[in-house]
Amino acid sequence: MFMNERFENYFSNVYKERWPAIWQALHEPVKQVMRKSAFFQNEQTEFYKMDPASILVAQALKVQENDIVLDMCAAPGGKSLILAEGLNQTGQLVSNEISKDRRDRLVRVFQDYILKDQRQNIFVKGLDGNQYGLQMPEHFDKVLCDVPCSGERHLIENATEFKAWTEKRSRNLAIRQFSLLSSGWLACKPGGRIVYSTCSISPLENDEIIKKLKKRRDVQIVHEVELAQNSFIEKTEYGYQILPDTCHFGPMYFAVMLKI
Repeated sequence: MFMNERFENYFSNVYKERWPAIWQALHEPVKQVMRKSAFFQNEQTEFYKMDPASILVAQALKVQENDIVLDMCAAPGGKSLILAEGLNQTGQLVSNEISKDRRDRLVRVFQDYILKDQRQNIFVKGLDGNQYGLQMPEHFDKVLCDVPCSGERHLIENATEFKAWTEKRSRNLAIRQFSLLSSGWLACKPGGRIVYSTCSISPLENDEIIKKLKKRRDVQIVHEVELAQNSFIEKTEYGYQILPDTCHFGPMYFAVMLKI
């Protein structure tokens, strides 16, 4: 098993004695669930396979009928399906994905899992997420910023990428992550709800992003997840973390905010 000493030293310092168990769990298969879609065309596409942690992130946005919703980095589409279910063919869902290949996959997911006459309120876009704050300020009731991240579970499967990992790489990603979240804040209506999420285990890409936003923007951090019923969810200073050594799915980080 290839090891990157920089990677090992950084995360050993973050997670201390727990790190060996997390490292081992990152190499194990994700325990996914077959989630029944509220919309489906045939028996083959009735169920959508998802990481349970991703389901929790989408549900944390608490989409309601008639909401105007932005899923800023939407591919592959599982979270958007959950947001669409919450709208129940009302309001609007803008599912955005800048990558054409990933956007094509997103379109196929909607086509496979939602009947054509039931997706008239869903709009797939291909903008850089930073444009929403500029072009559509205070437009959305709910914004999901599930941003590109280090994705260490996938990173360690690619020997070349893993070998090249440095803390600086994570810090550089954090710059874009903060920019995308700031755009989401600008695009959200006052009083609206924002969920930020990553599949990274790096604090630089998680709590540190929320800490920075809180210093610069008017947000209220919301801690409302029932931890007793979800023992695998761990509370952080600004959000929640799901680590694979306790539940064999994830990793996932998310934070819930209200725009003041």
